[in-house]
Amino acid sequence: MVRSAENYEKIYNHVEKYIGPIAGVFREIISDITAIDIIVAGPTPKRNYYTLVTYGMSELPMTVPEGAEEYRYSEMMICLPPTWKISNEDFEDERYYWPVRALKTLARFPHEFQTWLYMGHTLANGNPAKPYHADVKFTGMLLALPEVEDKPAFFNLSLSRDKVVHFFTLIPIYQEEIDYNLKHGMEALFAKLNKIGTDDVVNLRRKNSCKKVFGLFLT
Repeated sequence: MVRSAENYEKIYNHVEKYIGPIAGVFREIISDITAIDIIVAGPTPKRNYYTLVTYGMSELPMTVPEGAEEYRYSEMMICLPPTWKISNEDFEDERYYWPVRALKTLARFPHEFQTWLYMGHTLANGNPAKPYHADVKFTGMLLALPEVEDKPAFFNLSLSRDKVVHFFTLIPIYQEEIDYNLKHGMEALFAKLNKIGTDDVVNLRRKNSCKKVFGLFLT
């Protein structure tokens, strides 16, 4: 499909305005559904980490339930430490590429399966779920609202009278956290994550908020 150059420019400018200067864009030329570009905002004094934002997911509407029509269009983002290796050459190594692969997978998922993604939704890495890489223990992603200074302004980008794009950040989560979310709901899981101080930036060593010891959840 032919993507809108005007929409791309609006999203690019939106990311630059609310997150920071763009360090580069990884473009995807060929795709069966819609090509997913990755816009990279570099570390700044206020946001000392990389922010990777998709462009292409919002070119198609998601299949939303009745009453959620205003959330048909979305883009995804993920935040990586300033030491993360980001280049075409680095991304040949799955140790550095897996967050990008996850971004692209989730950006295509609603269009492939005629469904939608929204805050609090989780998506496992495969069925059965498996870690994203041998050095990574996370087995899925949780959608959350991005941590930016002006959340409402960043979350809602109006491209036209009938099209508003919403931005969600991806939080890598453990299998126990996926299971906990399915059983207790997103509010309970967010409470667990907030209690241990989870933020937007990927931390490969962060504590598992739902780790069980002798059959009991840690508190």
